[in-house]
Amino acid sequence: MYNSEEILAILKAKDALLEGHFRLTSGRHAAYYMQCAKLLQYPDAAGPLCEQLAGQFADEHIDTVVGPATGAIIIAYEVARALKTKALFTERENGVMCLRRGFEIKPGSRVLVVEDVVTTGGSVKEVIEVVRGFGAEVAGVGVLVDRSNGKIDFGVPLKALVSLEIESFPPENCPLCKEGKLELVKPGSRQIKP
Repeated sequence: MYNSEEILAILKAKDALLEGHFRLTSGRHAAYYMQCAKLLQYPDAAGPLCEQLAGQFADEHIDTVVGPATGAIIIAYEVARALKTKALFTERENGVMCLRRGFEIKPGSRVLVVEDVVTTGGSVKEVIEVVRGFGAEVAGVGVLVDRSNGKIDFGVPLKALVSLEIESFPPENCPLCKEGKLELVKPGSRQIKP
């Protein structure tokens, strides 16, 4: 079982936690950036972390694990493997989060929602609504990294392998811009909001 410092070291070693000068999807700037997809390239590192996350829900009688595409597909699969249950993923269709591909959730079943990183929790909240729309119970939310440092309330237990708060700044007040030492980089897969 890894402690928080060891998990952060793994994230850094796999380039999932980057240090520098970053422009976030929101347009704000930060000195750190989380890209868990980099971690998920390495089953030997990601697998044990997902197993540890699953262990936090071992006594919750989980029937199904669900995560939003694409960031949580592998996490849902690995957590479900550890819990010996079914893994599903949601995806957007016409901008709306839903289950597709013939996936179903049985009414009354206990579902664990997983995600790689939560900051505002928007995608997780959408997945929770999908699960509840099937008449299932959300038993909890499990994440690799909670960037809100425990400030998000989903109305169900939230368990994270590591919690941290990454401070961000409006571009006009960014201390990194004022220092002028580090180039501004836009990593990630999502487009910047106008």
